[in-house]
Amino acid sequence: MQKPLIVFVGAVYPSQYSLLCSHLRATGLADSWFMTTPGHKANHEKDCDHLLSFQPDGKIVGPQSYYYSSKIERSARICRGVLKALKDFEKAQGRRIDVVVAHSLWGAPNWLYDELEAAIVSYIEFPSYRAHGNDAAYPPDEAQRLADRNTEMLHFHQVLCSDLTIVPSAHARSMFPPLLQDRIAVQFEGFDIQPPLRKSAAEAGAGQPFTVAFSARDLSSAKGFETYMRLVDRMVREGHADNTRFIAIGDPTAATYGYEQQWVERRYGGKVASFRDHLLQVYPAAQVVEFPGRLPYAEFAAMLAGVDLFLYPLRYGVANWGLMEILARGGCIIGSNWGFIPELVQNDVNGLLLPDNDDAWIAAIRALRADPARRARYSQAAQATGAQYHIGTLAPRFMALFQRAMAHRQAPLIAPTQAAPAALA
Repeated sequence: MQKPLIVFVGAVYPSQYSLLCSHLRATGLADSWFMTTPGHKANHEKDCDHLLSFQPDGKIVGPQSYYYSSKIERSARICRGVLKALKDFEKAQGRRIDVVVAHSLWGAPNWLYDELEAAIVSYIEFPSYRAHGNDAAYPPDEAQRLADRNTEMLHFHQVLCSDLTIVPSAHARSMFPPLLQDRIAVQFEGFDIQPPLRKSAAEAGAGQPFTVAFSARDLSSAKGFETYMRLVDRMVREGHADNTRFIAIGDPTAATYGYEQQWVERRYGGKVASFRDHLLQVYPAAQVVEFPGRLPYAEFAAMLAGVDLFLYPLRYGVANWGLMEILARGGCIIGSNWGFIPELVQNDVNGLLLPDNDDAWIAAIRALRADPARRARYSQAAQATGAQYHIGTLAPRFMALFQRAMAHRQAPLIAPTQAAPAALA
């Protein structure tokens, strides 16, 4: 039996499905390829033998011709190039593609429908920033609100036309209109995170400070960075921070899932560089926090291994690689009891879940600091959670979803009617 021919599409490489693509190919589950831009192909093809390229129909980085429909225009430029490249690839292979797995914005599938025989699977992180949510203290301006509607149109159309849509969490699916949710599958991506051995107490040495960390790609309001800084500030002022080290791991200049940087620019007129710098003014006692910045991956992993307690006070989000990095490496976590966090963290099993209440968080920090046995229990269970999301475990589940999409392509759930129904009286 011939293996399914699957092409993953994304203008960025590596991406969330590049590991899956390589794993499917290496294990013989599929004849899988990854299609990206020529620059990414050139940079990575020495290490990867299954890269393809597409040439976007115009530039896709930076502003497009009209701000309010920028994502739609960029998607059109991407998909125009993707369609041609996929057709050329089919000719070269002498067979049709079975499944195209496309990132909703960076591998936009909107012009693939009815142009290819392949089943189309669209990955959508969330429908819009409006649906994602934002901190009321840093609201979007009118231009962002209007542009968001066009992004929703783009994504709703993909759900309607794709043979299957995949989102990373049940929380993400809940952001779509109920009429669309039956067409959406929930599946978080697969990982290959190897937890380093944590230092024993003897190796670490006596008298080492207790380390309380925040870790996220971006130091943003959505990820809960402001909550972390506020908690540190209070702990220092109230005398609960003796022999404690505070670290915020992440890039303070990275793009975020909110509008706090716009707000900082409006408020300070360029005199304050980042949201982090603003928070250091608001919470001066949090000056004790260390900021290592963006780190090479090996250094990042080593730093995670040295943390005693992670705070993950997420405000908004639909699934974060950063949380899985912490879990899979055996981190002890206190997290928010809302959003997607409860889909990965079970309260008092592989971490602790708390409401949005500073008193509760500070009490929990102090209690866990005094209870190394409970921290070790959470850590062991967290590593087990990480193993459940290993790429080898999840690849068959993704293949089942792709088979479902192929079946839908052959026999859609909603077949065209023979005749229009009679008008209602």
